[in-house]
This record gives sequence, C-alpha cells and structure tokens, in this order.
Amino acid sequence: MTTMTPPVSLREHVTPIAAETHVVAVHWLKQGLVLALADGRVLRWRDGALVDSVEAHAGGILCATGDGERLITGGDDGRVVATRFEGEPEELAKDQKRRWIDAITLSPSGNLAWNTGKTVQARDEKGRIRTLEAASTPQGLVFAPKGYRLAIAQMNGVSLWYPNTEAKPEFLEWKGSHLDVAWSPDGRFVVSSMQENALHGWKLGDKPGHMRMTGYPAKPRSLSWSHDGFWLASSGADGAIVWPFQGDGPQGKAPRECGVRHARVTRVAFHPGALVLAIGYDDGCILMVRLTDGSELLVRPALRGSGISAFAWDKAGKRLAFGAEDGAAGVLVLPG
Repeated sequence: MTTMTPPVSLREHVTPIAAETHVVAVHWLKQGLVLALADGRVLRWRDGALVDSVEAHAGGILCATGDGERLITGGDDGRVVATRFEGEPEELAKDQKRRWIDAITLSPSGNLAWNTGKTVQARDEKGRIRTLEAASTPQGLVFAPKGYRLAIAQMNGVSLWYPNTEAKPEFLEWKGSHLDVAWSPDGRFVVSSMQENALHGWKLGDKPGHMRMTGYPAKPRSLSWSHDGFWLASSGADGAIVWPFQGDGPQGKAPRECGVRHARVTRVAFHPGALVLAIGYDDGCILMVRLTDGSELLVRPALRGSGISAFAWDKAGKRLAFGAEDGAAGVLVLPG
C-alpha cells in the first residue's frame, strides 16, 4: 500500500494579516505591502504590522494593478484611483455615468488602460487619454511586454491596439467569450481564458497560429507566466495546469499538473526568478511547488470557505503575500 508523504511545512514563516473582508488584490510597493479590499478600502502593511487603512473608492474595488510606487484600482463607483504608501488616494479618471471599471492594466513605462462599458481608455505617462470603442464589452486587458500595444479580451476574440497611433486594432478571432488575457514575456504569444472552460492562444509573428487548451472543469481565471516565458500556469482544475511554451507553443504537448488535491485551484503565481509556483485553492490551502522535481511545500492549510483570491511575490522573490475571500491574508517570508 502506497501512502502519500505530506508536504514540508512553511507555516511558521507566515505572518497573518486580518483584512476582515474579501481581498481583491495584493501588491508590493517599495515601502511595503498594500491590500485592495472589496469594500473600497486599501490597507497598508509594513514590517509585520498594519500601518493604516484609507478609503480609495465610494463602493467596491473590482480590479487593481501596481508598479512599485502606487496601487491603481478600478471600482464600481466608476473611478480609477492611485494609492501610494503614504498620503491620500488620488483620482486619475472618473466615468460620468459611473459605469463599473472591472479591468485595468499598467505597462512598465507607466501607460495605463481600463474599461468602462464598451469603451477602453488608455492614459500615457504624460496623462493623455485615448479611447477605443469595442464591438463588445471589453473583459481582460494587458499591455505587451514592451508596453506599447494593448491586448483586449472580448466576445469572439482578442483585439491588439496601439493606443498612440491611429491604426485600426488587429483582431485575433476565435468564437466564444474571452475573459482574461496574458501576453508572454517574449511577446510571441497571447493567451486568453474563456467562458467555455478553456484557454485559447495565438502565436504572433511570421508564422501565426492557434492553440487550443481545453479540458478544464472550471473557468481558468488565474494565469501566470514563468520568468523565462517557457511555462504558463493556470487555475480551474484540482491542480495547477502548466502548459509548455518552448518552441512553437503547447499544440500537441501535454501540460504538467502540479499540486493536485481534492479542491479547486483559484490562484497561481510563478516566482519572479525560479521555476517555483505558488498555488491557492478554494478551501484556503496554499502550496508551493517546484517544477523541476514536483516537490511541494505547505504554506497554509485548508480552511473551509476561504478561497484564495490574491497572490503577489515581491520583486526579489523573498516574500509571498496572499489574500482570501473571507478577509484572511498573510505574508510568507522564505527562509534562508
């Protein structure tokens, strides 16, 4: 009879944070950690203790991104808000119709984009705003690695738009509802998650092609690229599904399954400099898995009804912040 060896535990290296309500996102700024909460507040945490809490939105925070200097959030009050580690939140944009902003992205150069209704707005580092009217409601948004081109997930495909030019967006067509979008670190692939419990990918460049990644029991809403761009991890199954992107992509290749448990994976986050994957589940468990040999480390045990909703590695890869749907949160500091 074979018995499974329990993973080695890192639990004693976790500092808990009581956020008290659904954690939408966590981000590391240079001065500390910020947590975006569903009730519109942003918590600021540093050196093991909460610094303060500020109200960023008059309503709920729906999405967030960050650049090391500021957390930028979109809310159901129709506002885009920047919150630094010190000082009051700053309004960057406001929709006069108070339409929800539930997708937002930031480029390395400081370009910002967000959705309102069927509109995508892009704001460059000088504050100039350009607008694109989409054929259907824009869902996920992500800038290309170089920061000039924007991918927009929507019905029946993904648009690739250069906000700083007058050129018409290129449309990557594939029937169905596309929800989230991820651009590979080398810029060669665009991958979207779909309403139909699948991923779909496009290879760009001289030899374009399609990639179908199916078989998920649930929607794969969390995507994370490895630092070398050779692997794409995804949620939506009882383990993290990790697709190979060496060469021409995953067509004809089987994915890796990591951290398989009797629970659904809700969040994935690759380490910024190693082939190590943080995996969060709908029962609150967090595992860390090394791709090279499949070894597992337990970060947080299962806690009923507290699905993991947010992950963020710091720039050095020494600390992993997490948040859950029930307001539990914490920071793992890797030993050594």
